[in-house]
Amino acid sequence: MTTPDGVTAAPRAPQQGAEPGPQPGEESAESTRRRVLELVASDGPVTAADLAARLGLTSAGIRRHLAQLEEDGTITVHAAPGVAPVRRGRPARAYVVTSGGQAELHDAYAELAVEALRHLRAAGGQAAVAAFAAQRYEDLIAHVGPRLTASDPAKRAAQLADALSGEGYAASLRPVAAATLVPIAQLCQGHCPVQHVAEEFPELCEAEARAFSELLGTHVQRLATIAGGAHACVTNLPLGTAQNATLGAAQHAPVEGTR
Repeated sequence: MTTPDGVTAAPRAPQQGAEPGPQPGEESAESTRRRVLELVASDGPVTAADLAARLGLTSAGIRRHLAQLEEDGTITVHAAPGVAPVRRGRPARAYVVTSGGQAELHDAYAELAVEALRHLRAAGGQAAVAAFAAQRYEDLIAHVGPRLTASDPAKRAAQLADALSGEGYAASLRPVAAATLVPIAQLCQGHCPVQHVAEEFPELCEAEARAFSELLGTHVQRLATIAGGAHACVTNLPLGTAQNATLGAAQHAPVEGTR
């Protein structure tokens, strides 16, 4: 580098402890942490080893990102039994997204949507809000429905999870080991684009569950929602035929409006 007086100065050494900037073709640390956060949202509870394998990062690299996300308050350790041990006597730390992390992934126009629905409720009552929620998920059915081409219930449920992920819900399908007449899977949504709106207007969660039921042609059971404080929206999906699903409905009564 040449100074104004024509003297060539030596390049400055990077500050000690500073992260090097991304090289051409590399991701920045910020964008990598965003990818980590999105994966924790979609796959959580998830361990550092799993995240490192998914992202092609070293153990030290992934732990540095996880530590920063923990410090930022966007993820936290999920204490749950059944997590495989990393070494003798020490269980793996499995991570989930916090409400603050959900906010990081959330649409910036949430407050405007809340104000609009409050105005709708004031003008037309709860019935107007319910009608709005129903229309929103009628649109989801029309948009997602054509992508669900499988007749096999398990494959159709997997197609629904893929379609929802494409819509920003960070969805995944997980099998459930349960002694029931009909095999069951859980649809887990690690991100809710309308989280803060649904916190005040649970009609959105109720209408979404009805949309899933219509898309799959079977009864579904909503177990938890992000709007209600869970780290993911979780819905039980029977994977039998429509006739078998009807038989299993007595064992899995719907829980609509779970928040």
